[in-house]
Amino acid sequence: MSGERRVILWSLWIGVGLIVLAVLARTLDLIPVTVIVGLLGLLALGFAGYGALDEAAERGSLRRRAAKVQREREQGN
Repeated sequence: MSGERRVILWSLWIGVGLIVLAVLARTLDLIPVTVIVGLLGLLALGFAGYGALDEAAERGSLRRRAAKVQREREQGN
């Protein structure tokens, strides 16, 4: 597993954990804690989403380049 993918997974699980903690804090009427932890959770989930989209775009670019090379090889033969 690549280092970038590992960071994405870590931030995803941290974000989910913080959102769960924010819900728990809300049930206990700890509103300031809910707001702070909720914002940090959303930030972590946003970071994970951005990383996943960036990785998907990079894989798509690699696939397009490989297809282009394959087409050029087929035309050359």
